[in-house]
Amino acid sequence: MRVSLKDVAERAGVSIKTVSNVVNNYQHVTPGMRARVQQAIDELGYRPNLTARHLRKGRTGIIALAVPELGNPYFAELAAAVIDAAAEQDLTVLLDHTRGEREREILVSQGFRAGVIDGLILSPLELEAEDLRGRAADVPLVLLGEREYDLPYDHIAIDNVAAARTAVRHLLGRGRTRIAYLGARTDSANRPAHLRLQGWQEELSAAGVPTPEQLVGPTGGWDRSDGAEAMARMLDAGVRPDAVFAYNDLVAIGAMRVLSERGLRVPWDVAVVGFDDITESRYGAVTLTTIAPDKQAIARLAVESLLRSLRRESADGGRELTAAFRLVERESTLGRR
Repeated sequence: MRVSLKDVAERAGVSIKTVSNVVNNYQHVTPGMRARVQQAIDELGYRPNLTARHLRKGRTGIIALAVPELGNPYFAELAAAVIDAAAEQDLTVLLDHTRGEREREILVSQGFRAGVIDGLILSPLELEAEDLRGRAADVPLVLLGEREYDLPYDHIAIDNVAAARTAVRHLLGRGRTRIAYLGARTDSANRPAHLRLQGWQEELSAAGVPTPEQLVGPTGGWDRSDGAEAMARMLDAGVRPDAVFAYNDLVAIGAMRVLSERGLRVPWDVAVVGFDDITESRYGAVTLTTIAPDKQAIARLAVESLLRSLRRESADGGRELTAAFRLVERESTLGRR
């Protein structure tokens, strides 16, 4: 039988209103009264009826997170962080993946689940600003990633140029001068691949190190196989870098596989740095030095931004919010200690 507020009130010897104030964390409750009610809650095993609470506020208590690919470990780990951040606010997360397709991103962003969700966190790859203009404001929207739209939606990202420069600076500090970049793309310049390429170029140029085109390895995607193919093409063309900065950890892992197959030792012959700090990067035969975005901060900022919109706390116009990153040094640049 479900324990009610009335049951808790009777056990604690207080009014139902007092119990409600404690459950909803209202400030104007004395510490002694709060402890008394909490003890009754713990003894009876009371659990709030979150559905009823959300309905009273005109909400469902559900938010959506749409990412390009749940099979990508970075997005899977980010999704877990969003779920944790949402749970702290008594919210449930509905997951969707867009496959990075513009039509799917448009469908998701235009609120095809309106009435089911209270808000949407979207990490787009192909969506254009024109796709969001005139969007109905029924469902608050928060954008993740490096696409810049200049629209009234909060946008959360890390500084990809600064992160890339940090990675390249680390390689330069290890005495590497022929540093390849794997993961270049030829499409929209607002995407993270271009920002990371920009950081690679800027840091090498600042150090007076040449950036020949032969050291830029384009990829059709950003999976392990793409990194392996790009690394193989570069080596087959007779280009021998002494270091690799990869678009992400998956590309780096694919590249390290090919380097091993060609008899090149990581990091002694070729040092490698990835990006994302996925779990896999910590457990390979050679652990991977990588840029670690603060996924928990990204998730927390995204959920808080949605709540600001739901509470009508957001000012007109979107905010640009930046999460931190750090370089995690491992065996692929330091060697085994």
